[in-house]
Parts: sequence; C-alpha cells; structure tokens
Amino acid sequence: MAWLVLIASGLLEAVWATALGLSEGFTQPIPTLVFAITAVLSLVGLGWAVKRIPIGTAYAVWTGIGAALTVVWAMATGVEPVSLWKVVFLAGIILAVVGLKLVPDGRPEPADD
Repeated sequence: MAWLVLIASGLLEAVWATALGLSEGFTQPIPTLVFAITAVLSLVGLGWAVKRIPIGTAYAVWTGIGAALTVVWAMATGVEPVSLWKVVFLAGIILAVVGLKLVPDGRPEPADD
C-alpha cells in the first residue's frame, strides 16, 4: 500500500509542477488552486509513505516520477520539444525508479494502518 501511495504522490507532483508553470507566478487562479491542492496532497502522501519506505528511496522515487511525468506531459502537449536524448534520459529515470523498487531495503515492512 505504501508504494501505491508513493506512486500516486509522484503523479500529483507532476500535476502540481505543471500547474505551477501554468499559474504564471500565481496570477492565474485556477492553476494556482490546482497547484495548492495537489502540492499538499502530494506531500501528505509522501509523508505517509516514508513511515514505511526509507526516506532516501521514497524521495528519489517521488521526484523521479514527478520529474519524468512533468517532462513527458510538456513534450506531449508541445510545451517542450521532443528529442531522442530527452527520451533516452527519461527512460533512465524510469529505470532507476523501478530499480529502487526492486532493491530490498533490508527491513521488514510494517503492517498498514
């Protein structure tokens, strides 16, 4: 369950990062509201997940998911140009995140609350 919450929090990080860009310095009300809500939810989820996943791993996964999805969204919507090297390095981020999930942390996972 902790990993699902962490992944959802990473997805929300991509949403708030995108909304932050669209808020134009917090002058646009809807993107600013989306930013505020999703930033809080993302951080709450990260905070909950780190009670069950080591902070270094959780933070790396959270930022990796958020960063990769933010760039993918920007490229998909035409805000940022697509290039072979961006795709290669995004694949590297994704592989690293998956690798962190696959590496055992050496401690038993506590029961979910």
